[in-house]
Amino acid sequence: MTERGTYTLLVELRSHAEIAFGARGDRDLSPGWYAYTGSAFGSGGFSRVERHERVARGDHDARHWHVDYLLGHPASRLADDVRTAERDVECDVARRLGADGPVADAIPEVSGVGASDCDCRSHLHGPAERDALERAVRAAHARSRAD
Repeated sequence: MTERGTYTLLVELRSHAEIAFGARGDRDLSPGWYAYTGSAFGSGGFSRVERHERVARGDHDARHWHVDYLLGHPASRLADDVRTAERDVECDVARRLGADGPVADAIPEVSGVGASDCDCRSHLHGPAERDALERAVRAAHARSRAD
């Protein structure tokens, strides 16, 4: 059985970049750490994360999701991911990290990115310092699992 669930990618952007997020348009991103929250409930489950890793390594050129545009940029590096198995908490995690969440001052939103099929403002947050971002992501996943 394929494991499914919700994931958040931790991505380092080593230098300033202007990234075109498909139809969502260009975003001017500062260096730092970013968190992208997505869903892995399709037939491949968490193999979607491995696909994102291939894009980040340059082994896969297709851009299906907004985060692929960030991962495909030469200044970015996919460092890690946080997962919640068998629970659809994608929007809950994104909201907890965003402006309505408990760490809103620490993690800004990148407007409209990754949120084309829901009413969230964004599923991409950053830039932030890595340790603070990772703590916030792990806490958001833990709280979402507990609810």
